[in-house]
Amino acid sequence: MSEPRIGVYVCHCGSNIAGVVDVKKVVEAVSKLPGVVVARDYVYMCSDPGQDLIARDIREYKLNRVVVAACTPMMHESTFRKVLERAGLNKYLLEFVNIREQCSWAHEESPEEATNKAVALITMAVAKAHYLTQLEEIRVPATKKVLVIGGGIAGITAALTLVDAGYEVVLVEKEPSIGGNMAKIGRVFPTMDCSPCILTPVMVEVSRNPKIKIYTYSEVEEVSGVPGSFKVKIKKKPRYIREDLCVGCGVCIDKCPVRVPSEFEEEIKYRKAVYIPFPQAVPRIPVIDTENCLYFQKNVCRICEKFCPAKAVDFRQKEEYIEEKVGAIIVATGYKLYDLSKLPEYRYGKSKSILTGLQLERIVVNRVAGEKIAIDFAPKTAVVITCVGSRDEKALPYCCRFGCAAALKHALYLKKLFKCDEVYLLYQDMRAFGKGYEEYYRRVRDTGVKFIQG
Repeated sequence: MSEPRIGVYVCHCGSNIAGVVDVKKVVEAVSKLPGVVVARDYVYMCSDPGQDLIARDIREYKLNRVVVAACTPMMHESTFRKVLERAGLNKYLLEFVNIREQCSWAHEESPEEATNKAVALITMAVAKAHYLTQLEEIRVPATKKVLVIGGGIAGITAALTLVDAGYEVVLVEKEPSIGGNMAKIGRVFPTMDCSPCILTPVMVEVSRNPKIKIYTYSEVEEVSGVPGSFKVKIKKKPRYIREDLCVGCGVCIDKCPVRVPSEFEEEIKYRKAVYIPFPQAVPRIPVIDTENCLYFQKNVCRICEKFCPAKAVDFRQKEEYIEEKVGAIIVATGYKLYDLSKLPEYRYGKSKSILTGLQLERIVVNRVAGEKIAIDFAPKTAVVITCVGSRDEKALPYCCRFGCAAALKHALYLKKLFKCDEVYLLYQDMRAFGKGYEEYYRRVRDTGVKFIQG
C-alpha cells in the first residue's frame, strides 16, 4: 500500500468533550504528526455535516487512513466505517479513539491533564494507523445447529427461541432431569405466580420438539473448532436404566430398600437409591445412585432388576461419549448456593431452624401439597438475612442480583403462610431491580415485615 496519508478528526460531542478538553489545542498538536495530511475538529462529527466533511476530505486529500477521536466506539465506530466505504476507502482503514469516556468524563476536574491525555491517545492511534491494511470480509459456512449447556428455564427458553428461528438444538443437562432450580421453587416473584405452572409446559414442549435433541445426566467434556464449526464431545453418564425400555411405572423405586436425603428436596425429605428427582421430571426415567445402591456398594440386592416389569434395569451400562457438530454455543448453567460451611458465624447445620432459601421453598411446596417432611417447622418469629455469601470480602464480593427479591418472597411466605408473629428482614441495600419489584417490596412491607438495614 502507498505511503500513509492520514486524516485526523476530533469531535466536540457538544460540550461533552469540548467542555473539558481543549479541542483546538489537540488538533494543532496532532496535525504535526508524521503522515497526518489534514486534522480538523467539528461540533458533532457523527452528524451528517460531520460525516460529509470526512468523506469530502478523503476524496480531496486522497486520504488512505482515517483517525476519529470522539465518544465510545460502541456507539459510532460502525458509523464512521460506513463513511469510509461511501468515500471509496476500505472501512478497516479507520482507527477510533475514545476521548469522551477516557478523557473528558474521566478527568472533568483536570482539563489540562484531559487535553494532554487526548493528545497522547490520538498520537498512539496515528502511529497505529500507519500499519493498518485493507481487510476483506469473507463468508464461511456455519452449522445451523446450536449447543445449549444447561436445561433450566434459561436453557429451555433459549432452545425454544432458537428452534422458532430455524435452528436445530442440542441441549445438555448434567442432572437426570431438565428443569433446573426453578423446578424447586413454589412461586416466582414479583407476581407470585405458580412456578410449576410456568415451567412444566415448556419442559414438555422442549422434550417433544423434533428439532431439539436432549442429553440429560450428561456433561460437555471437550469443545474444539471455531465459531460456526464447533466439535463438541459429550459425556453421557449411565443411569443403569434403559431409556428405550423404561415406562416410568416406579416399581423399582417402591421396591428399593435404601433411603437417603434427597438433593432435589434440599435434604428435607428422603429418596430411594433408585429415584426420579421430582414428579414432573423430564425424562421420567429413574436413575440409580451408585454411591448408595447396595449392589454397587456391597454386591447384594438387585431387587429393582428382579421386579422391573419392563426389564429396563441394566447394571452393565457404561459411560458413553457422543460427538455433535454445532455452529454456536449458549452457556445457561444456572447457579448453585454458596457453601455456608465457609461462614460458620451463621451456624448453618447446627440447628434445623436455620435454613437456606431453597430449603424454605421446598418446605412451602411440600406443606401446600400436604406432604410429610423430615423437619418440624412452625416458627413464631423469623429472620430473613440477605447477602449471605455475597457482597462480602470474606466470601464473594459481587451482588447475586436476585437475592433481595427472593428474600422478600421468603418473608411473605413466613408472614402469610406460616403466620409468624414477627418477621425481620436484614439487608445491606434493598435492590428492587426489575419491573414491578418496587411495588412488590411495598406489598411485603405493608404486611408488617420489619426491615433492618445493617
